[in-house]
Amino acid sequence: MVQYDPKVRLPSSEELPETDNLPVDNELHILVPNFLRFILSFIWTTRNNWFFGVNMGLYHATGVNPRVPIVPDGFLSLGVDRIRGNKLRKSYVVWEEKEIVPQFVLEVVSETPGNEYESKMEIYARLGVLYYLIYNPDFWLRDRHEPFELYRLIDGEYQRQIGEPYWMPEIGLGIGRSRGNHDRLEREWLYWYNQQGQRYPTLEEQTQQAQQRSQKLENYLRSLGIDPDTIQ
Repeated sequence: MVQYDPKVRLPSSEELPETDNLPVDNELHILVPNFLRFILSFIWTTRNNWFFGVNMGLYHATGVNPRVPIVPDGFLSLGVDRIRGNKLRKSYVVWEEKEIVPQFVLEVVSETPGNEYESKMEIYARLGVLYYLIYNPDFWLRDRHEPFELYRLIDGEYQRQIGEPYWMPEIGLGIGRSRGNHDRLEREWLYWYNQQGQRYPTLEEQTQQAQQRSQKLENYLRSLGIDPDTIQ
């Protein structure tokens, strides 16, 4: 009997669905990864060799069927074009991305268990994803896990990493939690960090900091008897 080799004729991105069309049951599945993507776009504003996908089908040839994607809440790939051929991606197809798999994958646990600690972990390990973060802010007691669990792939298996924020040298970023304001919601969010453990600010925070510096300068000039409005 002839065995079918899926690599003989792999489908193109135009032939594949964008995602698995399964709805999320928690708004955090969209807000958290999009927040990370927004911040990253300011950190790496001059770089064009990265892509951050949100709730997007990730197609690979390491499973039973290359037409069946896994859909992370968020993932980061380095060494790929930020925009391919002046077109937005419908999905992330590994065999169209120079065989580069994401180096970082994020899953946000929801009320409906999604096998983040079981089958998804096995799939990401088989795929070769270096860092796997399971963010479980609301149901960690139910699941008997911690709210923030980062795993690194070592010898084909994921091993839990200790420390937060956690620095990922292969990516050049740290990841961790902090309380902040996003989308008019004050709560705990995931943030990127530098190697010194300092959190990268959001665009709103940068704007606010610039306004505060400007106000301090104006106040200082006025204390010297100088009207800042007259300075060209």
